[in-house]
Amino acid sequence: MNTPRIFLLSPAFCGGKRGQMVMRDAASFPLARQLRTAEGAPLGEVFSFLSGLYFRGKMAYVDAFSRPPKDLPGALVITPTRGLVPPESHITLPLLREWADGDVALTNPRYRRPLEEHARAVDEAAGPETCYVLLGSIASDKYVDVLTRIFGERLLFPTDFVGRGDMSRGGLMLRAAKEGPELEYAPVLGAVRKGKRPPKLEPRRWKDRT
Repeated sequence: MNTPRIFLLSPAFCGGKRGQMVMRDAASFPLARQLRTAEGAPLGEVFSFLSGLYFRGKMAYVDAFSRPPKDLPGALVITPTRGLVPPESHITLPLLREWADGDVALTNPRYRRPLEEHARAVDEAAGPETCYVLLGSIASDKYVDVLTRIFGERLLFPTDFVGRGDMSRGGLMLRAAKEGPELEYAPVLGAVRKGKRPPKLEPRRWKDRT
């Protein structure tokens, strides 16, 4: 696969226990303090904290295999209210709280409209030869419905994701990033989006950056 590609990363859940931990006014660990500054903290680091292995796997995979068109980012994160955001962009505590209250659902215009607008703008800038690889669930329509309408058959996904849970996907991406090879992709349109759970991955020790 030699064509340009941009990875699309599904968001971490901001309203869970780790989200509550990092958003607490009394939180004193470095990431929580950084979020409360005017500069904020990198989105990729925040979501890696919230999601753990799954999002760390996405970030490592992007670092290893991204091949974007000139002057465009190698990855964009789907967000609950702000469309597509590069993982290196900084976010602040108020924005994280906004996302914690946001509903990632097709019926929510605060989620859907920015995603549609940004996806169209990125596709116009990237050109018709660019493919988009969704590193997230294709089992539901909350990402797929919007993105396939814009990217069509150029929206791809790793075929080994079918039947796996979040932790298994994270481990799979970390293995590929560290040891290769790159995962195989197929168009989302017409794909089998749900399947039997594959065998568990062999346990490994991954250094936790959080």
